[in-house]
Amino acid sequence: MTATLPHPAVYAGADAPVSGRLSALADTLIGSEVLKIAGQVNALIAQGEAVANFTVGDFAGDFGLPQTLTDGIVRHYRAGATNYPPSSGMPALRRAVADFFQRELGLDYRPEEILVAGGARPLIYGFYRAVANAGDGVLYPVPSWNNNHYVHMVGGTHYPLPTGPETNYMPTAETLAPYLPYVSIVFINSPLNPTGTMISAEALERICKAVVEENRRRAGTKKPVWLFYDQIYWMLTFGKTHVHPVALVPEIRPWCVYIDGASKALAATGIRVGWAAAPADATLAASNILGHVGAWAPKPEQLAVAEFLDKPNELHGFLCDFKTKIEARLQKIYAAFQNMKNAGLRVDCIEPQGGIYLSVRFKLRGMTTPDGRVLADDEDVRNYLLVEGKCAFVPFSAFGVKNGDGWFRLSVGGVSETQLDEALPRLQNVVQKLA
Repeated sequence: MTATLPHPAVYAGADAPVSGRLSALADTLIGSEVLKIAGQVNALIAQGEAVANFTVGDFAGDFGLPQTLTDGIVRHYRAGATNYPPSSGMPALRRAVADFFQRELGLDYRPEEILVAGGARPLIYGFYRAVANAGDGVLYPVPSWNNNHYVHMVGGTHYPLPTGPETNYMPTAETLAPYLPYVSIVFINSPLNPTGTMISAEALERICKAVVEENRRRAGTKKPVWLFYDQIYWMLTFGKTHVHPVALVPEIRPWCVYIDGASKALAATGIRVGWAAAPADATLAASNILGHVGAWAPKPEQLAVAEFLDKPNELHGFLCDFKTKIEARLQKIYAAFQNMKNAGLRVDCIEPQGGIYLSVRFKLRGMTTPDGRVLADDEDVRNYLLVEGKCAFVPFSAFGVKNGDGWFRLSVGGVSETQLDEALPRLQNVVQKLA
């Protein structure tokens, strides 16, 4: 029996008509699916509707920066640190990140192997550009955040790998093995946006060993496979231990790119300070690319983050309180979904593991609303929960999944305790109304 070879996927906008007025990339690039949904939610809020907005991977209301970090940013602005920073990042922050990685993760990276930018997004794009040629294959699990768009922007070949709850929505060495000969990048995110799940040490170790073995086969004949490891949520874990590639398989280091930053763990999405760790040649290449687009983080924010990372007691004190609040909300929602499930409602939820997300399931396709409408697909379900239940969620279809089978992302960062307490009974009520 002949084995079926992996077949590249076609980007959703690739067949869009080209206007001739704009570039082919501009004509075919799809805007953020999450932001499109957020626009609908914001329109309802503007009309006075009390919507519980579980869509955004952001923080509001009850969450804010560590006070020491805020004070440091203000102090550096007042001191006049408002000129251009180096395109690779302030030396103080690159050193602080290297020390932070050594202290917290046991990772030995030199400051020149650290790249700082305006959040994790430009770093992901910069390293995509630094290691991938047009046409190179990129393997990314689905659901995952924005990889389909990044691959399209660099002209890569898409190899989306479907995953499911049975593996925590993570790839395994066995499932990615057929793809390895065809790709130049394997992208893994743990804790995972959108699912709030994490990869196990065993699964990650086997993937790293597979990449190392593939690169040994390619030595001197073909570009290597790079492992991009997005760990932006790694400090927000609940009952599980974060694992990372180089600690498990040191031989992966020459082909490993870590993506990280202050945005999520410090409730600091708006100050735009991200960092990456990678071999010096890749770091320099990505720095040169991003230097041409001015993707640096503001100097006062960089200096203040450097100072804060050098204060481990304050950092851990903030994280202890922050994580407690996040986990309490996640567990409250998980318990509510379990109660609804036990009461016979067609919902489900995966227990929280890391990040600010929950995978929640509404198995409501084919059910009928009180006014006689049949919910034909997940978009109908999403609209019903939003309009009737005033609860906003993002379907997994927004993260590259063709058939989400009722699974949605729920984010807890943008709702207050009061909004959450009001939303859960409302949600149960509108699900109960379905026939």
